[in-house]
Amino acid sequence: MDTVTLQVTDDGSHTLFNAALNETYHSHQGALAESRYVFIDAGLAENLKTFTAPAILEVGFGTGLNALLTLGYIQALNQQRQAANQPVLQVHYLSIEPFPLARPLLERLNYKQLLAPCYAPLFDALHDAPWEQATEIIPGFWLTKCQNTLQQQPLPAQQFSLVYFDAFAPHKQPEVWQRENFAKCYQALQPQGMLVSYCANGQFKRDLKAVGFTVKAYPGALGKREMTRAWR
Repeated sequence: MDTVTLQVTDDGSHTLFNAALNETYHSHQGALAESRYVFIDAGLAENLKTFTAPAILEVGFGTGLNALLTLGYIQALNQQRQAANQPVLQVHYLSIEPFPLARPLLERLNYKQLLAPCYAPLFDALHDAPWEQATEIIPGFWLTKCQNTLQQQPLPAQQFSLVYFDAFAPHKQPEVWQRENFAKCYQALQPQGMLVSYCANGQFKRDLKAVGFTVKAYPGALGKREMTRAWR
């Protein structure tokens, strides 16, 4: 993808700029900080209060940053559990990405340099994992990457406990932010399952409510007024 170039965000971490969409993959104010706040702190950590065997659906694999931070978080939890003679968490992670990034471009990202050393092998394992195939990245963590759109991806009913909705902004990819797609996510979630997104667009929240979600206001990342958390 020669229209995609590297940029440095305010927290020093890299994002990518897609010239065809005139859009970056993450916030200019901090790629790592945004991903950690929205998807880990406000999403995964909250979801684990209800689900002990989380199944995560990600809309937009992108640079793999959300998956990487999720994997690191689960690995740390499992190390604590093993030290306490408890079984490891069993996690299934399905990520949908219609336009996978080339490995040479991914290798230029500085996540391995900025994060703790334990993340470097996790980054490589995530990106080395084959597409369209469930791969156990670490004990108990299964990743499936699908080169597909949300519209076309089959999703079994009540399979997931958490949805990371991380597509490009609604005015950049309106086809992804259709009410039918939110209904599809709703049907794929287990009762009490949760959807999180950096986006707090009013129409987005109205459409989530229209298909059955309970939407609650939550402070946004990096000075943004709001992000979205919604439950089935």
